[in-house]
Amino acid sequence: MSARKEIQAVTGRIRERSRKSRETYLEQVDALASRGPHRSALSCSNLAHGFAACGTAEKADLSGDIKPNLGIITAYNDMLSAHAPYKDFPDLIKKTAREHGGVAQVAGGVPAMCDGVTQGQPAMELSLFSRDVIAMAASVGLSHNMFDAAVFLGICDKIVPGLFIAALTFGHVPAVFIPAGPMPSGLPNDEKARIRQLYAEGKVGRDELLKAESASYHSPGTCTFYGTANSNQMLMEVMGLHLPGASFINPGTPLRDALTAEAARRALSITALGNEFLPSGRVIDERSIVNAVAGLHATGGSTNHTLHLVAMARAAGIVLTLEDMAELSDAVPLLARVYPNGLADVNHFHAAGGMPFLIREMIHGGYLHEDAWTVMGQGLDAYTREPKLSGSELVFEPAPKESGNLKVLTTADAPFSPNGGLKMLSGNLGTAVSKISAVKGDRHVIEAPAICFHDQYEIIDAFKAGKLDRDFVAVLRFQGPKANGMPELHKMTPPLGVLQDRGYKVALVTDGRMSGASGKIPSAIHVTPEAAESGMIAKIRDGDTVRLDAVNGTLDVLVEPAVLAKRRKARADLTANGTGFGRELFAGFRERVSRADTGASALL
Repeated sequence: MSARKEIQAVTGRIRERSRKSRETYLEQVDALASRGPHRSALSCSNLAHGFAACGTAEKADLSGDIKPNLGIITAYNDMLSAHAPYKDFPDLIKKTAREHGGVAQVAGGVPAMCDGVTQGQPAMELSLFSRDVIAMAASVGLSHNMFDAAVFLGICDKIVPGLFIAALTFGHVPAVFIPAGPMPSGLPNDEKARIRQLYAEGKVGRDELLKAESASYHSPGTCTFYGTANSNQMLMEVMGLHLPGASFINPGTPLRDALTAEAARRALSITALGNEFLPSGRVIDERSIVNAVAGLHATGGSTNHTLHLVAMARAAGIVLTLEDMAELSDAVPLLARVYPNGLADVNHFHAAGGMPFLIREMIHGGYLHEDAWTVMGQGLDAYTREPKLSGSELVFEPAPKESGNLKVLTTADAPFSPNGGLKMLSGNLGTAVSKISAVKGDRHVIEAPAICFHDQYEIIDAFKAGKLDRDFVAVLRFQGPKANGMPELHKMTPPLGVLQDRGYKVALVTDGRMSGASGKIPSAIHVTPEAAESGMIAKIRDGDTVRLDAVNGTLDVLVEPAVLAKRRKARADLTANGTGFGRELFAGFRERVSRADTGASALL
């Protein structure tokens, strides 16, 4: 089924805008791909170093250009629950490669930091930049020119976008992404949020808070709420870089292992040595990027991807803008309700039909380019099927005809909302992003006096001191990429939630990030230009009326232009953000990083 005209119009605009950069990119991809298998380009000394650690049989296999070699890029570490399952994946991939006439080597490891661990801590200021570090680290691993295809093991917030950028930088090499899956459901997310709010009010202690958090994040696997990590998995599947239905299978299960093995087998089959050569730079095109944005809107996904998808697209020579994303949000309805956009977690979403059901419904509604390329070939039909085990055999069966839970996953004919809930705001404060899918309708427009802060802990302290019991807009500035790396700002959301529940009109305006857990507080995030670039947000004063209008897409400080023109911009002492916890090593990133609306990247 053809995509709707609104979807096609945005795609056409992106294609035309990207014509020159995309043509240049594809020329580079084709030039590298045309050289054929690349081990033949290595000298004997190069090649000997490349397989010195291998066994005799593998050395013989890699001496020629007959058997394909998979490069494994892994984000494994055993501290983080989402990445701990990857410990055993390389051995399974190597075993599968041997059984199917190939070889696999771990090409390199990349760092994987967890925003859940670093939330509100100094290290959070490295988080966004870690995406670029991951892209560079993966590129170092692949640069040895030993590999006919690459498989990428990564899950969380910056890891998958960084790996994607590396994969498209090596666009002449086929790429398959292999997920590890979410942990089983623990304490319900709404109960976790309730305990957090009670703690913010001083009604429960740290022991009870830690007990609740530990019951929620309790085993290997991805966190079960629908934040950036699980949005990543949705994106990889709707763009066709996962196997069909692979995203949300729990780790440590026979089906998970079967999918991992099948992903390795599929990667071997799409190299230039076979008849189905599918280099990643050709698989991913404008249709894929639009499908990714549409999937994000249909599921109420993470606002972090208004940064990541722009940067990811640029790695493929494609120029995506916030305007494109906002226009697609208006065209794509909300089909899934997963916390914080509902009470269910990703396991409930998967049980209701998951990605195969969602993709089928989006195709039915005309919200996807069904003819896009994937690692399975051209077309998304394969992605409307779900994986199952028939004995020990992996099979793919059609997605269920009906949702298993219409409160979690609905049809294109009966959406939860006519749009995806992601809004682009613009006005005299610049541009910003607002996610309203979890915000009640009577709070989509907030007009209230500003209270300005330069640190999220100032908001917490003011709340504890009883200074915020009123209508107000919290203006939290000097949190952009150039100021301090654009950390996520979740520590003050429980207090703001308490104030909103008390009946006050509360909103947040910031040049920082909030991510997929933005929740119920109306907010304007990623304000651009940021305060550190002398953006207008730096001219707001306490008491100024700020209007956040997510209905009409505006963000303004209601002060006469002549008065604003005469004002000096606020300054902040950012020296403390430059040292400690490795922050001094990222000074060059802060200097050269692009604006939030162009991906906040120091590379692209």
